[in-house]
Amino acid sequence: MGHIVITGSNRGIGLELTRQYAARGDHVTAVCRRRSAELEALGVRIIDGIDVTEEQGVGKLRTALEHGDSGPASIDVLINNAGILNSDTLETLDFDDMLEQYRVNALGPLRVTLRLKDLIPSGGKVAIVSSRVGSIADNGSGNNYGYRASKTAVNQIGTNLKHDLLAKGIAVALLHPGLVATEMTGGRGIAAEDAARGLIERIDALSLDNTGSFWHAEGHILPW
Repeated sequence: MGHIVITGSNRGIGLELTRQYAARGDHVTAVCRRRSAELEALGVRIIDGIDVTEEQGVGKLRTALEHGDSGPASIDVLINNAGILNSDTLETLDFDDMLEQYRVNALGPLRVTLRLKDLIPSGGKVAIVSSRVGSIADNGSGNNYGYRASKTAVNQIGTNLKHDLLAKGIAVALLHPGLVATEMTGGRGIAAEDAARGLIERIDALSLDNTGSFWHAEGHILPW
């Protein structure tokens, strides 16, 4: 049984990750901007009011983890799941939307990991929910400029973290959940339960031997 910290846990993949980790007996801290009734029903610890784009919010998260009922919380797995998607084309793209996606999807995981890394012991893990649309080699359709670029950026950030956290014995994974039927995708794709199950399998298999890899939830390596 480990301590799992999950951002963006109030809905979608984050909610399902929280559900499955809690069901198997792990201690889960669910992090979100606004809690949901579905999240509250899981009976896990919730730290809400956290915006991963704001230093103040991430600082609040660090403080809450350091001053829990059981004292400072050691984190076995940090899952950076919070993200946004603003679809665009070359004709409709909005640069402010692009910047917002970059702040949430790329800088958010870096900001959270930076503030919490000292709570992750040797043997701990950092997982970043990326997307195969961030793969340059796999781009065969165009569009979604902001989302694609933000996921490409977080892949580079995760690769950097692989190197910089290696000495601490912390492994890092970039993970593609698949096209998942959530509010963000308009209900298109596979069930969130299936995606979360695959992500958990990849995180369980994460080690210093395969740190820094870009995985599909189904178990195969994706191209950069």
